[in-house]
Amino acid sequence: MAQSLINKNMTFGEILQQKPQAAQILMRYGLHCIGCHIAVSETLEQGVMAHGHDQKTLQKIIDEINSGKA
Repeated sequence: MAQSLINKNMTFGEILQQKPQAAQILMRYGLHCIGCHIAVSETLEQGVMAHGHDQKTLQKIIDEINSGKA
């Protein structure tokens, strides 16, 4: 079964369940949310914005995760 693409409305938990390699990408952007209890309910967009990144960076993260290259 093919994995679906990651989007900004998915929680960190959903992303990591589908694409475990995303952890490395998230960590590079300072998104250490993956180990936080809120990761199960916080969306990627919420986490990225909370860490001071902009929409351009959000899209870059999404593109990197979906490319499959950690």
